[in-house]
Amino acid sequence: MRRFPASNEPAPLATGPRNDWQTIISLLPYLTAYKWRVAFALTCLIGAKVANLGVPIVMKHIVDNLAAVRHLTALGRAEHAPGIVLMGGVGLLVVAYAVVRLSTSLFTEMREILFSKVTESAVRQLALKVFQHLHALSLRFHLERQTGGMSRDIERGTRGITQLISYSLYSILPTLVEVGLVLGFFTVKYEAYYAIVTLVALAAYIVFTVKVTEWRTHFRRTMNELDSRANSRAIDSLINYETVKYFGNEAWETQRYDENLRRYRAAAIKSQQSLSALNFGQQAIIGTGLVFILWRATQGVMAGKLTLGDLVLINTFMLQLYIPLNFLGVVYRELKQSLTDMDRMFTLLTVAREVPDAPGAPPLAVRGGEVRFTHVNFAYEPARQILHDVSFTIAAGTTTAVVGHSGSGKSTLSRLLFRFYDLDRETGGAITIDGQDIRDVTQDSLRASIGIVPQDTVLFNDSIYYNIAYGRPEASREEVIAAARAAHIHAFIESLPKGYDTPVGERGLKLSGGEKQRVAIARTLLKNPPILLFDEATSALDSRSERAIQHELDLIARERTTLVIAHRLSTIVHAQQIIVMDHGRIVERGTHAELLRAEGQYAQMWALQQQRASEADRAAAEPASIATERGR
Repeated sequence: MRRFPASNEPAPLATGPRNDWQTIISLLPYLTAYKWRVAFALTCLIGAKVANLGVPIVMKHIVDNLAAVRHLTALGRAEHAPGIVLMGGVGLLVVAYAVVRLSTSLFTEMREILFSKVTESAVRQLALKVFQHLHALSLRFHLERQTGGMSRDIERGTRGITQLISYSLYSILPTLVEVGLVLGFFTVKYEAYYAIVTLVALAAYIVFTVKVTEWRTHFRRTMNELDSRANSRAIDSLINYETVKYFGNEAWETQRYDENLRRYRAAAIKSQQSLSALNFGQQAIIGTGLVFILWRATQGVMAGKLTLGDLVLINTFMLQLYIPLNFLGVVYRELKQSLTDMDRMFTLLTVAREVPDAPGAPPLAVRGGEVRFTHVNFAYEPARQILHDVSFTIAAGTTTAVVGHSGSGKSTLSRLLFRFYDLDRETGGAITIDGQDIRDVTQDSLRASIGIVPQDTVLFNDSIYYNIAYGRPEASREEVIAAARAAHIHAFIESLPKGYDTPVGERGLKLSGGEKQRVAIARTLLKNPPILLFDEATSALDSRSERAIQHELDLIARERTTLVIAHRLSTIVHAQQIIVMDHGRIVERGTHAELLRAEGQYAQMWALQQQRASEADRAAAEPASIATERGR
């Protein structure tokens, strides 16, 4: 057994969450592309907070002036000039109060308008990058991952970006700026006591919030994992709806889904209980700090050191701080959750491409289309080798058929030709097209040069027209219809109420197997590649449709290099070369006539299929003969 290197093994997905700062650093390049817009938004943020700081200051002067007017009124001197001046000053202060509040709102809205483009652009670019990266990963990765869970990770990750930017720019940063301004104002205008108590309360609040939130984060992460698992289980079950119905396993699928829901429920209850404990602790810290500050301010008013306006100012400042600070606890929890969600999405980006293009790889240049397999050895897993020293050549413009029992390695040849997996350069041999090693050219150009009609045709949940045009999206409608005619499906499509606009359903389930296969043939004909690969291309067709389409395929293959992976030997009798595989090895090769004369495995397979065909013909003829006898 040959030793296969780690390149044939799936790239593992990171198992543990990354540091939060690593996640934030990964996001920064998507934000710095709009650095000037970010700078303007931050300027508006500071302007909004400065204006917000002026609101209680103006209110203090209003209260003090009103207190002075009331004092004059109590002395019976309200009609005197000082009273009139004071009332006029109050009016101006009220106008100033309205202007300051309006300025706060104006700067806030300008900040959101400026930063909305940054947020949405970052989400778009990152989601697009993840989507492109997932398409660039190997077939092995997608076979081992559940699509439902991945789609949920991407959805939550992009939503997490929006929440992270929104909470940090609209809640955390403004609150920190306001805290700094208030502490400075307390120190300069009043005594340091107010700043110290406020700072201690803030520090206790932040430390408590961070510690408890860190403790309860794993509850939320568990909820995410169970949610993804339940979603994957549900999607997998619904995609395989027919299989579930065939075996009557609706109750079994419901039970499996409910197991995940019950685990999710238990995790959600623990998360809510820990959240309640966090909220109560936060309110206790806020209330204690507020009592100490207001008690000191009240003493100052009673001692004549502070005015009523000062008391209102201090109380308003504390409310302006503690109200968003109370929300800051929720923000921090959501921020942690956003980072967790983003981490799962960024983790997808860390998965290495198992089949990368070589640096500076040129596009494939197809001249004649000769395909050559040279001493190919391959294994999906090191302990189980699939292909053993496979060598053959498909001459340009000729047809080579590969036959063999199930598990002989036939379909692996097509996957290797498309570079869904790469051969090891030391022990794996090589596959070349017109002398060019397919590992040395770009995958896009390679796959653009090959058209395939697979045995298991999967269609997009869109119209028939879309699925045929997918072979060459820029093709005209006339070209799409011409491809449908060549695949003998045009008449069927025209008979449908919506014609080419008929939806095919999830994975094409609204069409029969033969109809899906004819759509796949039309799609490949529209692509019009120089190299064709038919993997049991007519296996889902009835005998009459198979003969008609086989004739068309033979005409198309005359001018192209064609590899046919076949089970029905009657479809490949005209192939210039037939290769017989068994357990990953080539055991026979030659034309149909040569292989029959050799009386080897091919001849045995041919005799067996002919016998089965004769028995099927006799079985079909028996009801007709019985009916004739009854008529007599």
